[in-house]
Amino acid sequence: MKKAYSTANAPAAIGPYSQAIQAGDFVYVSGQLPIDPATGEFAGTDIASQTRQSLTNIRSILESEGLSMDHVVKTTVLLQNISDFGAMNEVYATFFTGECPARAAFEVAAVPRGALVEIEAVAYCGK
Repeated sequence: MKKAYSTANAPAAIGPYSQAIQAGDFVYVSGQLPIDPATGEFAGTDIASQTRQSLTNIRSILESEGLSMDHVVKTTVLLQNISDFGAMNEVYATFFTGECPARAAFEVAAVPRGALVEIEAVAYCGK
């Protein structure tokens, strides 16, 4: 079974992809830029506000199908500058309580639209 997720509470895809795809017991959330869906603009110019918005977008996509951040088992964080890791991590920690998901974080040459961060997630929705 494969099902696309879509919500107006997160930015629309800026290319030929879905906000998220459920395949069996897993949901694969596409990389979320720090775009505020209400304005279409970045939520701020600093890593903290951009991290908060990227994670809020992930949460909104999951909640549109009755899931929460507690369902997330893996994330990947793409940073424009690895020196932002500490500030990103402080915000990231506020979105996950209890058992935190596995995570990888990388500095990349560029993030789409000049963002400071992009975050993708995998959630488990099985019983």
